[in-house]
Amino acid sequence: MDSVTLKGHPVMILEEFPAVGTKAEDVYYVKSNLDEESLYDIDSKVKVVLAVPSLDTGVCQAETRKFNAELGKRKGVTGLVISKDLPFASKRFCETEGIENIVTGSDYRYGDFGKEFGVEMIGGALKGLLARSVFVLDSENTIRYAELVPEILEEPNYEAALKAVDELL
Repeated sequence: MDSVTLKGHPVMILEEFPAVGTKAEDVYYVKSNLDEESLYDIDSKVKVVLAVPSLDTGVCQAETRKFNAELGKRKGVTGLVISKDLPFASKRFCETEGIENIVTGSDYRYGDFGKEFGVEMIGGALKGLLARSVFVLDSENTIRYAELVPEILEEPNYEAALKAVDELL
């Protein structure tokens, strides 16, 4: 079982974090219009999947803005940010911030993503939410880059994630 920290305090996550080179599990999430979609429904050369605790927090917002700007410069990439936020909250954030290069998905209904990708926190103040992580998947849904951010209040390694994206394009 893996763990992350929140302000230096250990927080266990539900399952083992998936390894680079493994095939990503197909998971369902709820889109901003309340329709369900699966990860495998996304037809893209590259998928960048961001798991965040909540788009109502500054770090999650900054991360989403940064990936939105960077992915907008690239063709053949779909960005997906997953949280347990209700679809209404995610939609409001994206509309307010002009997020156009990333789609949102909510894991509130089934919790598939948190379980299958090993990022659901099972302790601490954010118990039940998703630990900050980044996955880069190829067109066959194989994980080519994976980062479980060690401290929840820190941003991911953008440079490494975007390098993995560029290598797949």
